Amino acid sequence: MGNSAAPQIIAAVDGSASSYEAVAWAAVDAALHRCPLRILTSVAVPDFGPDRTLSEADVEWLRRDGERILVEAASLARHAAPGAELELATEVIFASIIPTLILRSAQARMLVVGSRGVGAFHRGLLGSVSTAVAHHAHCPVAVIHGDSAIDPESASKPILVGVDGSGNSVPAIELAFEEASRRKVGLTALHTWSDASSVDLPHSGWEAARESEQALLAENLAGYRDRYPEVPVQRVLKLDRPVRALLDESANAQLVVVGSRGRGGFASMVLGSTSNALLHTVECPMIVVRNS
Repeated sequence: MGNSAAPQIIAAVDGSASSYEAVAWAAVDAALHRCPLRILTSVAVPDFGPDRTLSEADVEWLRRDGERILVEAASLARHAAPGAELELATEVIFASIIPTLILRSAQARMLVVGSRGVGAFHRGLLGSVSTAVAHHAHCPVAVIHGDSAIDPESASKPILVGVDGSGNSVPAIELAFEEASRRKVGLTALHTWSDASSVDLPHSGWEAARESEQALLAENLAGYRDRYPEVPVQRVLKLDRPVRALLDESANAQLVVVGSRGRGGFASMVLGSTSNALLHTVECPMIVVRNS
């Protein structure tokens, strides 16, 4: 049953296929967490200047078009979470979507957006929206690509979390374990320990470094096994670039979870130029978790 007192999940939709996939994923996650889901669409248009303003008929057309998109989105949400007592609300807004989402993220459990979008007046170009909210939102941001990964085969795959050894990855690890527990799947914890694809070390030195990084990974996961004994954990340690390692491993995951910024092997990935590439190239859903 929904809980109106619980922080809500907010999904942005613009009528594009990508945004509808985001709504489907958000509905499933809201049902799993038994929290409310609010679906927003913005009908804001560029400022035409003092000599051109929208007529009342234009405004009414935009509002009706937004309501049409929300009706379709709400239907998809209920279809994605059949049997769930989904507490669902929809809202047409005339404000710009990016500042609205960032403002509301302060009270939200999660923002969910598509990786790209299309729509009248370019109002929902979710490529720019997903990048902006991933950088500036106050809550975790889920970016959904062409596939929401809610089909039975995808939903049986594990959650993949990037672990960099810094405090910034702690919220990502926590969220990844919680998602794995609620979805009743395993968790893959990936740690890379070099930004280079190869390191010129003697064999003994490489083994010593690997053992040190294995210990760091184990330390980062310590305690979660006791809190989530039902979640099988696979530890993956790679001497590789973090983006490439995550991309490779994401082929076997239903969801990728990373921190908002990192250190060491992940320092250049999260919310930098390479993370932006990751946000738009990982095929499965991805969550960016901020260390607030």
